[in-house]
Amino acid sequence: MIYREAGQFKTTYRADQAVFPILQDRVALLLILLGAYVGIPMFASEYLVVAILIPFLILSMAAIGLNILVGYCGQISLGTGGFMAVGAYAAYNFALRVPELNLIVVFLLAGGATALVGILFGIPSLRIKGFYLAVATLAAQFFLDWLFSRVQWFTNYTPSGSVAAPPIRIFGYYFGSPAERYLLALLLVTIVALVAKNLVRGRIGRSWMAIRDMDIAAEIIGIRPMFAKLSAFAVSSFIIGISGALWAFLHLGAWEPLAFDINRSFNLLFMIIIGGLGSILGCFLGAAFITMVPIALNQIPAMLGVPISTATASHLELMIFGALIVFFLIAEPHGLARLWAVGKQKLRLWPFPH
Repeated sequence: MIYREAGQFKTTYRADQAVFPILQDRVALLLILLGAYVGIPMFASEYLVVAILIPFLILSMAAIGLNILVGYCGQISLGTGGFMAVGAYAAYNFALRVPELNLIVVFLLAGGATALVGILFGIPSLRIKGFYLAVATLAAQFFLDWLFSRVQWFTNYTPSGSVAAPPIRIFGYYFGSPAERYLLALLLVTIVALVAKNLVRGRIGRSWMAIRDMDIAAEIIGIRPMFAKLSAFAVSSFIIGISGALWAFLHLGAWEPLAFDINRSFNLLFMIIIGGLGSILGCFLGAAFITMVPIALNQIPAMLGVPISTATASHLELMIFGALIVFFLIAEPHGLARLWAVGKQKLRLWPFPH
């Protein structure tokens, strides 16, 4: 009875094509943003902010970048962890070697450097696709892992290979507390999600989806595959690079190349599969699921009086992820975002059957 569109008239094309054309969606989004920007910093515990919310936000941003490439353009990638590492080490070196740079500019430059690397490794997509492209991007992951482990210039010649992020200072303000770092991550993720949502609804986003659905037909109607594919790699890598810099600076603080290994790439791929390919909302749902499952596997058995070891919890995590991926690929390929859309459709007609 609450989720109804009756009486909501649209008199312009702008209103009809809005990101959230239904009043209830706009109100719900406003309440969510109000709680995220005001309620959580005021009432959330430090553990909730540091261990759950900041990783969730940064992984959501990385999932948005990957979903643009895989979900919207149909170009599979297994090198996301390596691209996050490019963003992290690029931001570290920009901040170290040009200390007068504003940190926002550092993050943007890190995203730009990652976009260039993404275009370089996206060139094979012009000739190959499917499993062959997956192998090519997997090779990029291994190459970038080797590069940051062996070329000591990227780590400023530290003997251990581990580097530490500089203080988070923007326009003279120091982001020291977990709540301040959370708000910075939330602001950047909000901007990226809004830009990505509008980007995929525009001309370039439609060209990506045309290439995804049938590249030969897209080329026949005038879409240039080279521009569409490389632009998808560039935009995707740019967002992933910024998320890698945020993961290193806001979440880890100090890191080594193993922080961005192949497991990170697989986790991000799991996020967009479980959350929903070709959906910005699915990126957040998938990131929330991947973030919460390991914590739940550690906390729930202890609350029930059946404590399990860390190794067992890790094995259960992998088993659950694998089973859910198979389930979603068979039962609902569009993931949690599709289930959410179906639920909203049912609310529009409730209590009447359909």
